[in-house]
Amino acid sequence: MIDHLMNPADALNEGLDRPNALRLLNNALAREGFEAFHGQDKHCYLRHIGTNTVSMLAKNPHRPLSVAEMQRRTALAAFLDTCSEDALIEEVLLPLFRQLGFHRITAAGHRDKALEYGKDIWMRYTLPTQHFLYFGIQVKREKLDATGKSRAGNANIAEIHNQALMMLAHEIFDPETNRRVLVDHAFIVAGGGITKAARNWLGNALDAAKRSQIMFMDRDDILNQFVVTNLPLPAGAPLPDAVPSTGAREALF
Repeated sequence: MIDHLMNPADALNEGLDRPNALRLLNNALAREGFEAFHGQDKHCYLRHIGTNTVSMLAKNPHRPLSVAEMQRRTALAAFLDTCSEDALIEEVLLPLFRQLGFHRITAAGHRDKALEYGKDIWMRYTLPTQHFLYFGIQVKREKLDATGKSRAGNANIAEIHNQALMMLAHEIFDPETNRRVLVDHAFIVAGGGITKAARNWLGNALDAAKRSQIMFMDRDDILNQFVVTNLPLPAGAPLPDAVPSTGAREALF
């Protein structure tokens, strides 16, 4: 409704970004703790002032991307190529999961390994019935592979296997409900991608019960989800128009 109300085609005696209408709208929204703003795609969105969460319709990360979105995707990919694991967590994953509707998102001891128990992040999702699901996330910046025949070939996915078991076995404390709970699902997130061989290796190493609790999020998932939710690029990412987009043309057809 807000986007339709602020359609640039309806501008009268002002520019297409409609600064006067935007100011009047924000005067009314401020009382409720919200503010309207125009995104890079020229659409109008609402942002909660306290949490910085942007309200928008559900986005489809599998749709063809526009040229501008492909440029943002390429810029974010360049950031993932050089960022540290901490930067991946704090500047990409935490804002993304907040925007996707998860609550109580906590970086669980990534710098202090003593109490990590295999998870870098834990978070909670509220079902429509008001029941909670808890998620643990193990984050790796590099690519996860298991194609090598030597011991070193399976080293990184074997490490993920041990950490996934730890994640599912150890309780976390939810201060909001004042109780200790087990993780319902484990996310394996890799900024460098997850090969099919790595997924199969981990699936074969887990029993049937634990296998259903493991979910994967690879590099393409991170890039597509981040772009379609229209989140601001991390501070260290290059400007979108400064990075050539190799897939921009293909996205139009």
